[in-house]
This record gives sequence, C-alpha cells and structure tokens, in this order.
Amino acid sequence: MSDGGAKVPASSHGYAKGRARREQIVTAAVEVYADVGYHGASLREIAKRAGISHVGLHYYFPSREALLAAVLERRDEEDTAQLGPKVYSPKAAVQHLVDLADHNARHPGMVELYVRLAAEAFAEDHPAHQYFREHYRTTREYVHHALRELAEQGALRDGVDSRVAAAGFVALMDGLQVQWLTSPDAVDMAGVLRSYVEQFLKEPSA
Repeated sequence: MSDGGAKVPASSHGYAKGRARREQIVTAAVEVYADVGYHGASLREIAKRAGISHVGLHYYFPSREALLAAVLERRDEEDTAQLGPKVYSPKAAVQHLVDLADHNARHPGMVELYVRLAAEAFAEDHPAHQYFREHYRTTREYVHHALRELAEQGALRDGVDSRVAAAGFVALMDGLQVQWLTSPDAVDMAGVLRSYVEQFLKEPSA
C-alpha cells in the first residue's frame, strides 16, 4: 500500500538544489563586490566564500559578466518585490523611492555594492555600463512621469520643471548614498529626499 505521501521527482530536487546553489553564489558575489569592487573581485574568492569549487562556479555562471548581471537583477527584483506601490498614483510612485532610501539604510552592504559599481561603470567598457545607463534613464523617466502627473493635477508649485526636478531627485538619491556610507549617523537619506519633494509640492489646501 501507498504511505499516502507524494514523492517529489528527482528532477525537482535537482532544480531546487541548483537554484539554491546559484543564490548562494550570488550572495557571495555581493559580499566580494562590496569589499573590493567588481574589477577587484576574484571568481576564486567568490567560489571560496560560496563553498564551491572554481569549476563548480563556472558551471552556474560561465563568465564574470553573467554573475554580475545576476547580482544586479537580484537587487532590482528585491527592491520591486518589497517596496513597489501596490496601487499606482503619482504620489505613491515618488514615495516608493523615498521608502527605498529608508530600506537601503538598513542594508549597507547593498548600498556599498551599488555605489562601487556605479563609480566603476562610467567607463563604456565596464560590463555594468549599459545597466547603469538604462537604470538612470528609466529612474529619471519614472520620477518625471510622476511629477508631470502631479503638475497636471495642480499639485506642483508654479515654475517647477518636472524633468529638471526628476534629474535632481535621482542625483540627490545617489549622492546621499555616498554621504551616508561615510557618515551614517549624520545623514537621513529618506528624510532629505522627503524634504526635497516637499519643496516643489504645493501646500495641502486647508
């Protein structure tokens, strides 16, 4: 007779094990990139921290670029899953980025990784160069779209250029991360961003 327990196919076990190992390698890569940057990172050191052989690492990530892409994809997926607005509105869209700054203040390792990679990736031959070009473009457009909608609703102060304000917001967000890494007790990233937004929003009507 059957014991009533459904057996999990061996292929499912293998898939789950492989996925867990990939996540383990990505976590190790995040740590190493944060310590020494992308160019200073050794795949052998990443493999060592992940508890896997160098050959084993190449089985899951055949190139340095593939591993870097996985690290950046994880960051974006985690940010969207945890903090993306459930119901869209222009105010919720801007608040999402303020919440993201607050979230980042509790995850210094990822902030340091982002700052290091962004500084390195200005060079066109850097593997993350295109990622950051697209990241900054889409973030500016995201903020610009939200501010333009607020302007259409009559919520922005007169004379505020939504595209300029959006670029300023993104620049402030990244610059605050550098300051915060240097002096975390002296810089409130979310608070400064919130104050910036309030400067170009009209006062709530009485």
